[in-house]
Amino acid sequence: MPIEGALLPDDPEALRALIAAQAAELAAARAGLVAKALEIETLKLQIARLRRQTFGRSSEKLGHVIGQLELSLEELEEDQAAGERPDEPAAATSEVKRRRGRRRLPEHLPRTDVVHAPSCVCPACGGAMRKVGEDVTETLDYIPGRFEVIRHVRPAFSCRRCETMAQAPMPSLPIDRGRPGPGLLAHVLVSKYCDHLPLYRQAQIYAREGIDLDRATLADWVGKAAWLLQPLVDAIGRHVMAAGKLHADDTPVPVLDPGRGRTKTGRLWVYLRDDRPHAGPAPPAVLYRYSPDRKGEHPRAHLACFRGLLQADGYAGFDDLYAAKKRQPPAVVEVACWAHVRRKFYDVHQATRSPMAEDVLKRIGELYDVEDAARGLPADRRRLIRQEKATPLIDEPAAVLDAMLPKLPGKSELAAAIRYARNLWTALRRYLDDGRLEIDNNAAERQIRPLALGRKNYLFAGSDTGGDRAAALYTLIQTAKLNRLDPEAYLRDVLTRIADHPINRIGDLLPWNIGEPEQHRAAA
Repeated sequence: MPIEGALLPDDPEALRALIAAQAAELAAARAGLVAKALEIETLKLQIARLRRQTFGRSSEKLGHVIGQLELSLEELEEDQAAGERPDEPAAATSEVKRRRGRRRLPEHLPRTDVVHAPSCVCPACGGAMRKVGEDVTETLDYIPGRFEVIRHVRPAFSCRRCETMAQAPMPSLPIDRGRPGPGLLAHVLVSKYCDHLPLYRQAQIYAREGIDLDRATLADWVGKAAWLLQPLVDAIGRHVMAAGKLHADDTPVPVLDPGRGRTKTGRLWVYLRDDRPHAGPAPPAVLYRYSPDRKGEHPRAHLACFRGLLQADGYAGFDDLYAAKKRQPPAVVEVACWAHVRRKFYDVHQATRSPMAEDVLKRIGELYDVEDAARGLPADRRRLIRQEKATPLIDEPAAVLDAMLPKLPGKSELAAAIRYARNLWTALRRYLDDGRLEIDNNAAERQIRPLALGRKNYLFAGSDTGGDRAAALYTLIQTAKLNRLDPEAYLRDVLTRIADHPINRIGDLLPWNIGEPEQHRAAA
């Protein structure tokens, strides 16, 4: 980590120790990059060997294995790109990867010139300038529906009087010394994390259009773009955790575990801030977090700075958050979900056609009828409607369930459903007294749905760091959607501006602050 000059010690021995520590840190980082490079080369050899074996009786099985290795390889290459310091000179990473000469961008693509001309007056003496040459930098960009080469033309001028040279600086690109324009980067990110297309499949699609972009190049772009966008993800996280109430849920995600030759199960957690159902003014946002397992320590760490009402299922890992400590009231108050209760009785009814389960389902349905009338109204109005119409509907089922339970076998599914509901009864009733709350946690489950769709489309994380990267980019894409923005147009605008944007004004780039040009708006 770089140290400011003002903080350097005056003592020579302390300075030598600091230099030695910095050198050791740099050597460890380089060793890590070398290890990743060796692992990448090993995976490439495995894929090449398996491709030669794909013809035969086991070709379908081998194809699945190759797909897994491709995903693992692209995640490692993204990790490698994200781990390289953007300001580190190229020579510092030469031992990790050899830099190939750049191929010329395809001639068949349309080209647009963007001319960056300096002033026509000499900055030194005020004399007239004459053109003596120009530099041209080509970047590959993606305009929705087609590729295009953007030629950044920078004419060089010299003063006729004093021979002073002048040339406009090259505009900042999302990736320093990189070829991709912001539109192409946004397209690659949205294709992977919104449309669920792994990078090796994207490379195949681009090849059909005559664009030679291999998976390794795309992985390098994704890793560096994720690093560049991280401050924006952190800002969304702070906005979400500042809410007075949140929805929370989690879902399993397969993660490749090459050392063991199989996948393991990680978790993606979702934390949603959405005040629109009660006409609240705060913009909606959703934060995703990845963990390698489902231990309760992970959501407790995610929610360490949250203070308020948490609507979730009955997962025991949240219990420590709800507990009072040192005679102080709990920082987080539990709000349960009627949809989870209904689901348990619905499963019993589907399996056994139990009249008792059917009666409970009917009563829960009446609670949802009240919610239909209250949806979208201000919080105070919602609270009054619920207390008038929903409170009697909840108090009566409590007595009914208590009367049912002694008549049932203790191990029956219906008895388990009743115990689940009664154990959460205080948390289930909490929404009656606070119009900001919802009757269920379906809002969080809707933010889980895109991840479930990704699993069906053969997408899984290639590593734990790949899971963290996916969580960050899901945060940006899904928050843009919540604010009715086209995520690709939003990311294109952010990536155009973020390289030169002051870090202390990162909030200007949040989806609800970036402005509302027509091309950002998603179709209603």
